[in-house]
Amino acid sequence: MGKYVIKKGKNNEYYFSLKADNGQVILSSEGYSSKSACENGIDSVKKNSPDDGKYERKKSTNGKHHFNLKAGNNQIIGKSEMYESEAGMNNGIESVKKNGPSSTIIEE
Repeated sequence: MGKYVIKKGKNNEYYFSLKADNGQVILSSEGYSSKSACENGIDSVKKNSPDDGKYERKKSTNGKHHFNLKAGNNQIIGKSEMYESEAGMNNGIESVKKNGPSSTIIEE
């Protein structure tokens, strides 16, 4: 199973990444003002990641694909990396669906 990694940035904000089994980052958060707020963001990913309707699929101006995971209030709780193809993006979404709900949390 994947894992969530919490890090504190140089700006004193907390960030999390969801990593797949192979260590690749499949979802990244925005900055949070406190560790507890960051943990709430992780809880939101665990709750919302299985629902395909919570994924906003996008294509950038340079033709690369990416997605956002949104909470029930329509706020973005995580963003993907850029993918060369739509198929790659869809594989990324499936990985978040698989790893999001039951992953462990570690702090770096």
